[in-house]
Amino acid sequence: MFWTPELAFFLEDAPWPASKEDLIDYASRTGAPQQVIDNLLELEEVDVEYEGIEDIWPEYENATDDFFYDEDEDENNQY
Repeated sequence: MFWTPELAFFLEDAPWPASKEDLIDYASRTGAPQQVIDNLLELEEVDVEYEGIEDIWPEYENATDDFFYDEDEDENNQY
């Protein structure tokens, strides 16, 4: 299973909490890339309700800090 912030972004508006099957259905209906669906298929737990993307990819919060770069903040800190 390989997650990136771009792939995880497709699940941000998923109907949390959700089961593995709910997430696969959501990803399919919303046109998420096949890699997202493949990652979800690799989840081992079938009868688990996931509360958010962090339950699936624990590093998500740290990854988004680097991914969503704020240019305005950088401009304000140049001097």
